[in-house]
Order: sequence, then structure tokens, then C-alpha cells
Amino acid sequence: MVPPGASRGLAVRRLVGALYPEGAMTDRLDTLRSALGRVGAWSFALQTQPAAREQEAVAAYRAAGFRTTWFPESVGSKEALAHAALLLAATPDGVVATGIANIYARDPMAMMNGARTLTEAYPGRFVLGIGVSHAPAVTSRGSVYEKPLTRMTAYLDAMDAVAWAGPAVERPPIVLAALGPRMLELAAARTDGAHPYFVPVEHTALARRVMGPDALLLTEVAAVLDTDVERARQTARAFAERYLASANYVANCKRLGYSDEDLAGGGSDRFLDEVVPQGDVARIVDVVKAHLDAGADHVCVQLRAPDPTDVSIAAYEELAAGLGDLVRP
Repeated sequence: MVPPGASRGLAVRRLVGALYPEGAMTDRLDTLRSALGRVGAWSFALQTQPAAREQEAVAAYRAAGFRTTWFPESVGSKEALAHAALLLAATPDGVVATGIANIYARDPMAMMNGARTLTEAYPGRFVLGIGVSHAPAVTSRGSVYEKPLTRMTAYLDAMDAVAWAGPAVERPPIVLAALGPRMLELAAARTDGAHPYFVPVEHTALARRVMGPDALLLTEVAAVLDTDVERARQTARAFAERYLASANYVANCKRLGYSDEDLAGGGSDRFLDEVVPQGDVARIVDVVKAHLDAGADHVCVQLRAPDPTDVSIAAYEELAAGLGDLVRP
């Protein structure tokens, strides 16, 4: 299902590497890979919970073996950087990543210096994922949605120029929400890597070819851990419907070869099996391994439950047991 001509294997010049002495960029990325772990937890449900409950959940994910917890910034949700601080306080060594912080929600100085603040307070434990979001979410904030690549490029330029009067701190790890080839190229050239979302294994292979071998590829995988076939399919379809109403995600799915019929009504069974896998632990572990084999450095699993506010602690513990050496306490 990879579109023709996608295997270009672009040799992308990593501009961010110019900020570091020779070899230091490689060391930085290797350190980030190790800190993140091979498999992380990704949760929408966290933002629905009181602070104490979500901190309990993050501590439980970490105790199960997931080194990294990802969370979103939705319309009407908790503000991303303040939210990250709450989650970082939940464990002594867990990594927290935004998936993603909306660039329309704060100016480049607020974004960069907020990230620097968290990086200084929690060294090696915060990853700033940023993205252009989607037109309806942006207009609901009273902003005007601009061409994604143009807007993101200008935003990164402004972030690079931001002054900092705080204590000395290393550059925060930054990754971009990226789906299409041009945004993937930008992620590889200007940041530490990319955080694709709502994608099948074929996209991971394509992204690795576009980005080259070095940039981090941190792929989200939504899954339903449920052996009741009809209930699991219903949960997966309810989750997929919101993304199949988004022009950005639909365009990406069509670029990967999915038809209008595949994307109608919350997704065909084939589409759901490939993008939101359902079943037992073995099934989900197989999909995680397929993404890793296709080139992902890190896969963050978003376990979906019939109740979208369920933080799914028991399910993540079950998944961790099945992942074995891919996670570690």
C-alpha cells in the first residue's frame, strides 16, 4: 500500500545537527532513544482525570515497564506544558512527551521557554512534540489556520531565535507531528524527529525512508485489548470516526492507498485491523513489533476502552507482560 515513488530514501541534511559539535547529535539521539524506551504508553484518558488520579496512572504505567507516557492537547483540555509538569512529578524517572502541543496555542517564546523550564527541572525526562493541529481546532481558538508546512517552518525559525535568561539548560528534545513526506522531511531536517499518529505499518516504513536512518521515528499505535470481536470493533470504530472526519488524516490514508469505501462509516474492517488493531495481547504485540521492524525507534501504544475516560491501568500491565523485554521496569 506504499504509494509509487515513496521509496526515495532522501538524504536529509539535519540542520539541527549544526547546533552541536561533530558527533554530538548522534550521541543526543542515542541518549533520547534509550530514555524513551522501545514502547511507551499514550493516553487521552489522562486529561479527563483529576491530577491525583492521572499521577497514579502514570506511576502505574512506569511500574509496569513503560518508560514514556504521551498525552495530547485537545480543544478544551488541560494546557500541555502545565499538564506535563503534573505528570513529570508522578515518577522519579519516567519520561513525559506531548503528543502534541498545538503551535497555535502559544507563541514560539512561550513554547520554547516552557520546554526549557521543564527540561531544566527534569533533565532528560521531557520531550516536546509540537504540531499544526487541524483547521477546526485552530479556528475554535479564534486563530486562522495557515498552510501547515509554511506555518511550522516559520514557527521553528522563531523558536530557534528565542532568548533565554534562565539557568543553563540543553536544547529540549523536539519532535513534529508529521504524516506527509514534506512534514516528515522538515522533522528530520529541523528537529529530533517525528511523531506520526493514526497510521498503519506501511506509513512507518515510508516515514523511515523519507527521513533517513538517523532522525527519531516515534509512532503512535491505537489498539483495543479486547477479545470480544464485536465490542472491540465498536470501540475501534468509535475512535476512528473522529479522525476520519479530519481532512488531514483522510488525505494521509488515501496517500497510503485506502479507498473512499475503506474510510466511510468509521472505517472498514480491513482499515480498522491495520490502523486500530483489536484482539488479545499477542495480536497487539505483533503490531507493535511490525512497526519497530519497519523502522520506528519507539512505539507509543494508545489502548482504547469502551469508556474513553478509562486510564486502563490493568490493560497496560497486561500488555507490558506480553511485550517482555521491549519494556523494562
